[in-house]
Amino acid sequence: MRSPVTPSSARPAFRRRALPAVLLAAGLLVAACGGGDSSSAETTSAPDTIAVDTLPATTDAATTTTEEATTTTEAPAPTWPLTGLPVADEALTQRPAVVVKVGNYDKHPQRGSATADIIYEEIINANVSRFAFVYHSQSAPEVGPIRSGRRQDVDLFGSLNKPVFAWAGGNKTVTAEVQSSDLVDLSQFKCNGSCYRSGDDKPVEFTLMFNVDKVFTMTFENAGIPAPQFEYLDAGEAPAGKPSAGALVTMDSYNIDWTWNPATLKYDRVQNGRVDADRDGTPMTAENVVVLEMVYLPGISGSPDAQSVGKGEAWVFTGGNVVHGTWERAARTDPFSLIDDDGNPIELTPGRTFIELPRDGGTTAK
Repeated sequence: MRSPVTPSSARPAFRRRALPAVLLAAGLLVAACGGGDSSSAETTSAPDTIAVDTLPATTDAATTTTEEATTTTEAPAPTWPLTGLPVADEALTQRPAVVVKVGNYDKHPQRGSATADIIYEEIINANVSRFAFVYHSQSAPEVGPIRSGRRQDVDLFGSLNKPVFAWAGGNKTVTAEVQSSDLVDLSQFKCNGSCYRSGDDKPVEFTLMFNVDKVFTMTFENAGIPAPQFEYLDAGEAPAGKPSAGALVTMDSYNIDWTWNPATLKYDRVQNGRVDADRDGTPMTAENVVVLEMVYLPGISGSPDAQSVGKGEAWVFTGGNVVHGTWERAARTDPFSLIDDDGNPIELTPGRTFIELPRDGGTTAK
């Protein structure tokens, strides 16, 4: 390293010393004695030194200019928390999730399933199953038939962060459980015009409907915004696992057959040997079928009570592949954590997810 150069202005200038007066006088005398001899050379005394401040300022120090690299990181595009699909209107992501309890009957088909982000199928009493349609990114003007809730619903939907719970109601014990939980109670007795009876010529238990469009216009002081429930694949990323034609799931008295459709890139559902479709003919399909095997303990009034906090066997069907692993959940407010047999997180295809909750041993990969 070079020593720093001191600026010339900071250095003292060197000056010629003044001659003593005696010597000056002697010099003048000698000059006089020389007379006007033309042979005497005229002498001019040159300075004996040069002032440093008259030297040109030079330096060989190189000037280095360093340009800082500019890194631009684009924020990822926003996606819907319950589907992983792109968001067109971010304002809508601030609304709560709406969970609607819907009956599952072969002779009385459901309505409104096509626009639900997530659909749960749980076992209830009498060895039958019931749906829960979860709406957030989309809505529906008619959803039903609306049925009662169960104690297990309080645990199952706690991870949706205080969702609106649209249901027909329940016995005193279940109603007390729901009302003391963080689910926002929107039973038929509190629906404020968002539920109604259809004009169908059916028994009354199959005619209660909810208008989710109206529910989304209502204000709920205690409702929250749902967090993502699953991890999703990036665009163009292939799913893990091995190829599988689909899943066979036993939900007590219901036999469910999910088949991968490579033309639509979705799974088609068959229930008890018939194509499962809404009353308007829209088939029930999903990009993902997540099967979480449950231990069901006797609950209120003998109703099965799924133990959805803890750990169990998991099967994930996505993109024509199957991944086997486990589900884990430490608290009812946590989403299900899906881990494959090698200890890696299981990622889903962005889109609708159907969650099956059979008893232990009720799943077969085709």
